[in-house]
Amino acid sequence: MKYSGIFIPLSQIRKGSFITIILSVLTLAMTCNRSSSSYSCHAEATPDDSLPSADTKEFLIFGLPADSFNISTGRIAPNRFLSEIVGDHGVSFAEVDQLVRNSRDVFNVRSLRSGHNITLFTSRDSTGKLRYLVYEHEPALFYIFSFNDSLNITPFHQPTVTEIRFSRGIIESSLWETMINDSVNPELAVRLSDIYAWTVDFFGLQEGDSFKAIYEEQFIDNKSIGITRIFSAEFTFSGRTIHAIPLVQDDKESFYDTTGNSLRKAFLKAPLKFSRVSSGFSSARLHPILRIVRPHYGVDYAAMEGTPVYSIGDGKVISAGIEQEAGRIVRIRHNSVYTTAYMHLSRFGNGIKAGTFVTQGQIIGYVGASGLATGPHLDFRIWQNGYPVDPLRVEAPPVEPVHDTNLYRFDRIKSVYLDLLKTID
Repeated sequence: MKYSGIFIPLSQIRKGSFITIILSVLTLAMTCNRSSSSYSCHAEATPDDSLPSADTKEFLIFGLPADSFNISTGRIAPNRFLSEIVGDHGVSFAEVDQLVRNSRDVFNVRSLRSGHNITLFTSRDSTGKLRYLVYEHEPALFYIFSFNDSLNITPFHQPTVTEIRFSRGIIESSLWETMINDSVNPELAVRLSDIYAWTVDFFGLQEGDSFKAIYEEQFIDNKSIGITRIFSAEFTFSGRTIHAIPLVQDDKESFYDTTGNSLRKAFLKAPLKFSRVSSGFSSARLHPILRIVRPHYGVDYAAMEGTPVYSIGDGKVISAGIEQEAGRIVRIRHNSVYTTAYMHLSRFGNGIKAGTFVTQGQIIGYVGASGLATGPHLDFRIWQNGYPVDPLRVEAPPVEPVHDTNLYRFDRIKSVYLDLLKTID
């Protein structure tokens, strides 16, 4: 995989308009350091007043002078209260109570969660009393509990670096494994699968299929804390290339192909993420348990027990129960033409019962091996006008395309992104 990053301050990205962002990317792209396999461009992050300046001699951690304390780290154990944690380090219950009263509008101590990281700053004298406790609430948000003369809680925002990255990958086995093998954040695979869920069969990817993506990723101390946005993408599979061009229309950002048709269709391509087809649609299949030849009017997806199963489209649950060979099964009527069924579930999704209305992508159950099954898998079926059809061959119509009034703006955005994607070699 050829992989590169462009670094742009988060403050600039959030304040700038959509076109300004892309023009900034184009400008930077022309001043990149380029090697035979990748290129990258850098911009300094906006200074954070909470950080020490270059000439500051003190070494600060969370804005606190590290040299003045004994520092230890750990995680909050299950069923541990704040008073218990700090009580082991010389803090009285009265001090905890006053701290909570002083800062109730800043942070609710009931929000402390087991497993989250904490850092303790204790005095270096013989008392070893706790002076500060730093709680990691979120990857970039910490709360500093002060047990000095001022008993209070203050938020501390860990400085983040935002990078705009250009990536290209060639599929060898699966999209997920391609990311892992090339040391790319696998969250990109999830994001791409969400965008292309209606147009790309991710269970049918073949060696040599490829993708390109322009996206935004955030880091703290060179550690990724997530991909925050996909700007544009390109996916080539089975000889077809489909671009994903973003456009805000009716106050909602969606992705469209180069002709202006939405990539979102009436149905998802599959009811599972990152699985594989273990048995296809057939009019004559040898049943693995009964050992008789009979039709298999569905597609089997091999997956671990407990894997979420999603409704491929909006609709009404017409039944949710146990049916002999099918085990736990959910049937959904999507419209007057299409009905789907999800079989061998281990359990149903929250609130799933006959009469429930579900939306596309909603969890309706979890993979299992109920009924007549050799192991955990999902037997997924579609009926069109009452007749079974191969789920892998259903071509659902797209939703609303780019409005005529937005075509000029869309064409400008498309032109910029297509030019950018061409530079990812």
